[in-house]
Amino acid sequence: MTNQLLFFHVVVFAVSALVCLASIPRARTIQHQGTREGFVVFLLAVGLWSLGYVGYLIAPSVFLKEALYLVGFSAAFVAVGAFLYLAAAYTGRPPRQMPYRRTIVGVFLVVIVTKFTNPWHQLYLTTEWAADPFPHLAVEYNLLYWVLLGLSYAVVAVGFFMILERFYHTGTDTRPLLFLLVLTGIPAVGTIVAGEIPQLLPFMYEPPGVAIFAVGTLFVYLDRFESVQFTSQTDSPLIFLGGDQRILSYNRAAVDEFPTLQGSFGKSIQTVDPELTTALSDPATLVTSKTTDGDRSRIYQPFSRPVTEGEGGAGQVITLTDVTERERYRRELEETNQQLEQFAGVVSHDLRNPLNVAQGHLEIAQETDDSPQLQHISEALTRIETLIEDLLTLAREGEQLGDVERVDLAEVTRACWQSVETAHATIVVDTDWSVEADRSRLQQLLENLFRNAVEHGGTEVTITVGELDDGFYVEDDGPGIPEERRQNAFEIGHSTAVDGNGLGLGIVEQVVDAHGWELAITESAEGGARFEVHTERQ
Repeated sequence: MTNQLLFFHVVVFAVSALVCLASIPRARTIQHQGTREGFVVFLLAVGLWSLGYVGYLIAPSVFLKEALYLVGFSAAFVAVGAFLYLAAAYTGRPPRQMPYRRTIVGVFLVVIVTKFTNPWHQLYLTTEWAADPFPHLAVEYNLLYWVLLGLSYAVVAVGFFMILERFYHTGTDTRPLLFLLVLTGIPAVGTIVAGEIPQLLPFMYEPPGVAIFAVGTLFVYLDRFESVQFTSQTDSPLIFLGGDQRILSYNRAAVDEFPTLQGSFGKSIQTVDPELTTALSDPATLVTSKTTDGDRSRIYQPFSRPVTEGEGGAGQVITLTDVTERERYRRELEETNQQLEQFAGVVSHDLRNPLNVAQGHLEIAQETDDSPQLQHISEALTRIETLIEDLLTLAREGEQLGDVERVDLAEVTRACWQSVETAHATIVVDTDWSVEADRSRLQQLLENLFRNAVEHGGTEVTITVGELDDGFYVEDDGPGIPEERRQNAFEIGHSTAVDGNGLGLGIVEQVVDAHGWELAITESAEGGARFEVHTERQ
């Protein structure tokens, strides 16, 4: 019985060492660097830990037994640190960025040194030869050992918590991985009760659990282990597909928004969600979440990209980007544009027709009567016609651009000047460069700035068009715009001129926005208004 018990312990720890060390090449295939490093060191430490116990059991001399026991004892502490490193890396907490990292390393080194020097100070344990349950070097633990054991278990508990939390944030079936993780800790019961059961030696019995965890994780569930890490790194819905379009993993956010994914591990994405499959083939297609709470349904745009073996296994990852607010704004904008189109139709047809009739009758009346009242009517009708043109421009043009071409700024300025009623105003063209623009929209911008200058600066105002380092400007020598009114100058309907309709500067802002330029109001050297259009110099 004695020899059988000894043989049993030797076999258990020898097999544990062999399994852990033999699993290192497989662990080196893990593509995430931190996880790979942690797993390799963890397996190496547990392997040395087990070999130290085997040597303790079969070594021929007391000195060698005690030395090998201390090797295993020290390797066990290294394994604890490696497990924490593995857990931190796997859950997206870069170990190299952990706070107090140097302090932790310092404490670790001190503990290792005190362990190896235990034969001199015996703070951790003392040894004596014992005959039961078989002849062996009995170990009696002292206070510092129990303190260190408690600290080690606390560190391991932190690592367990980090990994369990990561498992929680994925929607896939992590029960196999969870079982393996829990199995790693079960032999700790033997460590705690070893002193009460004669058949158990004062060992840490965790290595067999680690060996089972290594085999299960690295040789049976490695793809799932890596895919869980991959899909749980973001709060956005994410689905991981294999090369055959079967679902390998997904995170909890994906399940919350698309409940049909629940329990779909290994199934074809086409079978689980045909709508999502269709959307993947057309980047412009959006999908709506299928949550049972319809009031909080979100709109997502799926993006797909291939992944290599380095990112959880070869396949495809689908990221669902929340575009709810953007899409709602787009739909509201579409409705607004439709209303504007209807409004433009009313303005163009229902107002122009009676206006044309009025202008026709006025022309007939003016042939026989030159009454000043008729002139006032003519001016009013002309103003109505201008107002209709501006309203149509705002409603139909908006921020749309036609063909963009290289436009000579001086040339288009002179053309605009000929089409605007400027009375005795003067234009000064101080530029010889061109700009990439929609010619007709640029003409709208200049014409409205010219009208604005005449309306506010008088019929004899001087207007200058010049160039900036990053654009051009239009300024005048009129009264200018007070600084406190500049912020509201582009609002539709805002005007300080007696005859102004408050639409001209709104059109100017639309043209600038359509080109992606920037517009600023400052003061000219003569105290007038200066409009600076900042764009890339061509």
